[in-house]
Amino acid sequence: MKDSSRRGFMGKAFGAVAGVGAVASLYAMKKTWDPLPSVKAAGFTTLDMTAYEGNVLVTEKWRGKPVFVLKQTPEMVEFAKKKNELNRLIKVGNDYYMIVLGLCTHLGCIPGYDAEKKSFLCACHGGTYDSTAMVTKAPPPRGLDIPPFKVDGMKVVLGEEGPEYKKLLQEGVTLPV
Repeated sequence: MKDSSRRGFMGKAFGAVAGVGAVASLYAMKKTWDPLPSVKAAGFTTLDMTAYEGNVLVTEKWRGKPVFVLKQTPEMVEFAKKKNELNRLIKVGNDYYMIVLGLCTHLGCIPGYDAEKKSFLCACHGGTYDSTAMVTKAPPPRGLDIPPFKVDGMKVVLGEEGPEYKKLLQEGVTLPV
């Protein structure tokens, strides 16, 4: 009788140790599948829109890609209204901003901005964009893409799909990035 009770105890002890080991192994496996905190943080970029000046292009970074931010002057806003392109601009407070991925939609080159002409030139193949990032000279097939964003007071969070971005997608103003 002593043998069977001892065997039962050893079996239960071994089972408990194996169970704890299995749970620890599953936990470790799950941790390796989760993205690193640095990767999670790289998914979102917060822009303080009060820091930008009119007609001064600032290049930010989101997920390793250049993002062009251009605060529109009143003259640029009037131009956008005339061209029926105001819907491409993001309104934060009382100001309008062009926020786009800084990659040409033709071959992915990075266009340069000419503040005097208020236009972008992709030197690789001669494509041009206006101050709302719409194509004014081919070969780019469409305007520069707008990254997912959410307006939060005087800040814009890149990487988060807010109602403003979803509306742009529904209206076909930009493609999903």
